[in-house]
Amino acid sequence: MTSTTELPAAKPRIDLAEFSIATVSGLALAFTALFLCVVPLAGNITGSRDFVVFWATGQQLVHHANPYDAQAMKHIEQAAGLNTGYAVLYMRNPPWALPLALPLGFLGLRVGAFLWSLVIVGCLVASVLLFWRLSGRPANRLHWLGLSFGPALVCAMMGQSSLFALLGYVLFLYLHRTRPFLAGVSLWLCALKPHLFVPFGVVLLVWIVLSRGYKILAGAAAALVASCAIIYLVDPTAWADYAQMMRTAGLEKEYIPCLVVVLRLWLSPHSIWIQYVPPVLGVAWALSYFWKRRNAWEWEKHGNLLVLVSLLAAPYSWIYDGGLAIPALLQGAYRTRSRILLIVLAIASIFDRSGVGVRRQGDFSPVSMDGAGVVCVVSACVRYSA
Repeated sequence: MTSTTELPAAKPRIDLAEFSIATVSGLALAFTALFLCVVPLAGNITGSRDFVVFWATGQQLVHHANPYDAQAMKHIEQAAGLNTGYAVLYMRNPPWALPLALPLGFLGLRVGAFLWSLVIVGCLVASVLLFWRLSGRPANRLHWLGLSFGPALVCAMMGQSSLFALLGYVLFLYLHRTRPFLAGVSLWLCALKPHLFVPFGVVLLVWIVLSRGYKILAGAAAALVASCAIIYLVDPTAWADYAQMMRTAGLEKEYIPCLVVVLRLWLSPHSIWIQYVPPVLGVAWALSYFWKRRNAWEWEKHGNLLVLVSLLAAPYSWIYDGGLAIPALLQGAYRTRSRILLIVLAIASIFDRSGVGVRRQGDFSPVSMDGAGVVCVVSACVRYSA
């Protein structure tokens, strides 16, 4: 009887790319979790984040007061600890977004900050997991890139609302085939920041007409009508007050650290129209991109690049808005075979955590203005390397 020699089992090779991603992501998530746990215990940190603007808006709404009243908002914000010099901060989202802040009016500052942070982190986790499912549940750790993406963590630490828009987009991808009405309802979350979805929105409308997907349009319209009705009951003059605020707040003079605004300031500081050139060019590109693929259009496949271009072509954006690039980033990471690009992407994400979660006058500089843009470009390179 012939005996066979059993060879020792080969040791699994360490994937350097996944190890780099796990290391960077783990450290980033640990730091963010520590920060969010400390926030409710430290009143000065709680009151110095952008979250205070949403909380102050909620306080005004529950008392049926004007959420765009400069004196009232300034008093609430400064009493909470938000130090912006002589400036007053408002919710610049359209008034149909005010129901998002309404529940905060029933909560104290620290409790509200804690629950708000939980909801924002929940939006990030849900978005990444849903997209992971849409991608076929790949058996790797690349989705950690989304969970630890710099702009998304900055959004969570500052208490901003961009991750609500991210969840709305991913829900649309997840539901548009099986639950078109609910997919349309989910677009209400994208409408919280409509300026970040201009090319995407135009293509979506054209696609709805061509595919006769009017249930999606009905769902979106129903959500917008419902939110506007709620706000009308709480504050009947919200739209008029919002229009007055936008005319008098001097937003055109504000320095917003993004590529489009810096381009305007460099070419002609007083020519506001320059900021609207990139969205127009983005719409032209998006329509061309869609039309060539209209007979085989798949939102799961083509929509992520569309959102990425919409983000980069937006008339203005902040570093935390870069979280909308997560679907494009993950799509590229799943498709590329280049481990070097994945390592570069993990390292680049480190430099995109330059936000500090606290708004102070003069925090942002041209150097740190577009860290989100840097990572978006890298993710686009990964996308096209497949």
